[in-house]
Formats: sequence, C-alpha cells, structure tokens
Amino acid sequence: MASDISETPPTRPAPTPAELAAREARRRRGEAERGLWQRVDFRRAIIEGTIIFALWRLLVLVPLGVWPAGIFPLILLGLLLLRFLPPVWASMRLIATRREKMSRRFFKLAGLLATTCLLTDVLLALAVGDPAQPFGGPTFGPDLPRLFGVPHHLGLGAFLGMELATYGLLLVYYLIATICTRLAQGGFLRFTMPAGNGRVTL
Repeated sequence: MASDISETPPTRPAPTPAELAAREARRRRGEAERGLWQRVDFRRAIIEGTIIFALWRLLVLVPLGVWPAGIFPLILLGLLLLRFLPPVWASMRLIATRREKMSRRFFKLAGLLATTCLLTDVLLALAVGDPAQPFGGPTFGPDLPRLFGVPHHLGLGAFLGMELATYGLLLVYYLIATICTRLAQGGFLRFTMPAGNGRVTL
C-alpha cells in the first residue's frame, strides 16, 4: 500500500562568513564605482533634467559680448551640450533594474520632462525674455509687458504659437533621446566582431 510521503524542499545552507564578507565587498565596490551616478527616483530625475534646461535657458540670454573671444567657441559647445543633455541625463539617472530595457515610465519620463521644461521656458520668457537666434543673447526683454502693448508688442497668438512649436520639438527630441539612452544602457546597441575565438563585444 502506497503511503503519502511529504517531501520538504532542501534548505539552502547559511552563507559562510567569507561569503558574507565577499558580498559586502562587492556592494561597497559598486557604490564606490557609481559615485556621482548613484541612481535616483523618478521625481528627482525630472527635477535634475529641468534644472539643466533652466540653466541653458538662462545662459543663452547672456549678451554675447560678455564672453571673452578666446573661449567663445567653448561657450557655444557648452551651451549646445546643455541644450541636448536633459533627457539623456534624466534617463541615465533614473533607477532601473538590469532586466528593464524599455517600459512605459521611460516614455512618461520623456513627456513629463518636456512639459516641465516647457513650463520653465514660458516662465522665463514672460519674466526675462527670449534669446536671440542662433547664438543667443537678449532680444526685447520680458514677454509679459510686450503682451500688453509696450514697445516691441507681442501678440498672444504669436506667443502661444512659439511655445507650442517649442513643445512639439521638445517632445520629439526628448522621446528619441530617452529611447536611445535606454537602448544603449540595456545593451541593445552592442555588437560582436569579428566572428571566431578572438571576437570582441563593443
């Protein structure tokens, strides 16, 4: 007669002190390697990206004559970097698991970051003004007085049109930049060459 035999799953042996010490060493080494790149939560990533955008938006209002001629090319390069950095920085800083390649929250990150940057742009335009193109510098001063008919009048429709166009560009670029950053972090852009025993993964 068959008897019911209950099998208990084998218990895992407790880690030895040497294994615990090795785990702690790996954890501390990982924290030391991350340093500045310690990942942050969703809200913090949005705030940091918006701050970078606001910094760029203020720097492009500085008159061109303020910068020394010798470093002016470096200033332009720095402004260009700040302009395109917010979505890349926020995507790199956001906490993500190793298996998470692309999820809805990264698409949400791009949309929310574009929205907060647009609101920052609107506030700075109303309070400080718009930068001249293509290199920056002030134009006609704050947009808020211009909406009420002072010199260099600015129509409400024109103002809203400029901001909507800016919003569209931000949405498109931030979405593309977020996707490319996540793919690069997740290893989707890696390839191996050449074939054979001596292959190297890039």
